[in-house]
Amino acid sequence: MRSSDLLLETIKCEGGALHHLAYHQKRVDRSRKELFGLTDTLDLASLPKPPDHRLYRCRVLYAKKIESVEYIPYIPKEIKTLKVVPAEIDYHCKFADRSQLDKLLRENPDADDIIIEKAGLVTDTTIANIAFFDGKQWITPKKPLLEGTMRAYLLDQNFLREEDIPSSLLDRFEKVALMNAMLGFKVLNDIKILKS
Repeated sequence: MRSSDLLLETIKCEGGALHHLAYHQKRVDRSRKELFGLTDTLDLASLPKPPDHRLYRCRVLYAKKIESVEYIPYIPKEIKTLKVVPAEIDYHCKFADRSQLDKLLRENPDADDIIIEKAGLVTDTTIANIAFFDGKQWITPKKPLLEGTMRAYLLDQNFLREEDIPSSLLDRFEKVALMNAMLGFKVLNDIKILKS
C-alpha cells in the first residue's frame, strides 16, 4: 500500500478512553465507501488500548483495512499568527499524505499556520477547522476543506452556525477559534491575521 493512498484518523485519547468515537467512525465509514466502494465497518471501538491514562493522539492509518495504530503523546502547536493564503487544493478526505498542506506552510514561514482561501472564501487552517465570533454566534465556513469531527459535534450541539465567510470580511469578527479532535474548541487570544 502506497502511503499516498492511506487515510488518517486522529483520535483524542485521554484517561484511557477514545473521545467522540462515533464521529470518527462515521467519517471512516464515509471515506471507505466513497474511495473504495466498501460498506463494511472498521470497528474503531476495537482498537488496541493506550499504554496508560495520559493524553495521546491516537493515529490510525487505514485504507481498505487498518494498516497501523500509534499512540503519540500530544503536544499542541502554539498559534500566534495566521495568514490567509489562496490555494486550490482538495482535502475532503483525511489523507495521510499532507504534502500539499505542508508545502503551503513552507511557502509562508511568516505565519504559525495558514487560513486556506478558496474562491474568496475561508475554508480551514492546515491543522484545524476554524470559527469566528460575530458578537452573538460562532460561525464556521459552510465549505470547509475537511469536515472535522469536532466541527460535526459542535454543529450537532447548535454551538456553531455554517456560513460562507469571505476572507475580505474577516475584520468584522471579534474572536477566532480553531477546532479539531485534539484541540477541542480553542479560542485564540492575541491572534494576528496576515493577508497574502
